Amino acid sequence: MLARSVSCLVLVAFAAVAQAAPRDFAAQQPIRTPIRALNDSQISAFRPYAFYASAGYCSPPTTLQWDCGTNCEATPSFIPVASGGDSDNVQFWYVGYDPSLKTVIISHQGTKFDEIEPVLTDVDIVMTTLRPSLFPGISPLVEVHSGFADAQSKAARQVLAAVQTSLSLYGAKQVTMVGAAIALLDSVFLPKHISGVSFKTVVYGLPRVGNQHFADYVDAHVTLTHINNEQDPVPILPGMYLGFVHPSGEVHIQDSGMWLQCPGQDNPSTECIVGDVPEFGDGNVTDHDGPYDGVEMGC
Repeated sequence: MLARSVSCLVLVAFAAVAQAAPRDFAAQQPIRTPIRALNDSQISAFRPYAFYASAGYCSPPTTLQWDCGTNCEATPSFIPVASGGDSDNVQFWYVGYDPSLKTVIISHQGTKFDEIEPVLTDVDIVMTTLRPSLFPGISPLVEVHSGFADAQSKAARQVLAAVQTSLSLYGAKQVTMVGAAIALLDSVFLPKHISGVSFKTVVYGLPRVGNQHFADYVDAHVTLTHINNEQDPVPILPGMYLGFVHPSGEVHIQDSGMWLQCPGQDNPSTECIVGDVPEFGDGNVTDHDGPYDGVEMGC
């Protein structure tokens, strides 16, 4: 009860800051590439990744045994390799192999509003450069949310070792990251240390993670889909007026259930999240957990 109360106070305080600042409207130019609807088969192709992202909220003992209820039952062929985290100082994570998709899966726990420290991390809006020891060769112009950078670094070496083990054990040629901000940082981190495989990233309710240079780097080097549900306010935080920018790859789920592919960075159309939720107060926090094609985030 205390955690929930403190979390709500933090969100209210952050919302007040967001509403006091200029609307993000996007100082952007209109994006001329058309917005397109995904068909049923394209939508259903994301469903396994939604279950894997949802399982990221489950405790390490359950994901290591792949005995985490609905999320695990929906992906019965998955072979877990490693898991970790405590959901407080270190977000839950797990790594394993899906023989049906022929990919190594890395899942990181996303934000839950009733957990104090992850919420506080999300509103820590100081930017920092990426650590050269983890991200060799990355330009110092690339800056990211310091809280996310710190959270990613805490499990980075363990995750890397688990991915390398999985690739060796199963001969996989693809690695897929799911989750949200930490997963996106992993999608920049891992290719710096692993070669000879392809990478893709599917994330849900993604907050903005870094600056324009970061967004441009992701666009150039990461195969990314970030899926936003209806009026979820998390993807419009931190605000663009603070220098944060989303990379391309948005898919926005409409109230009607239609999934729309929104081209460009922070597309300002009202059919995309920036135009649909111009301020925090215009959003609905309950949309953050889903559903994403029937899958609710959580364990």
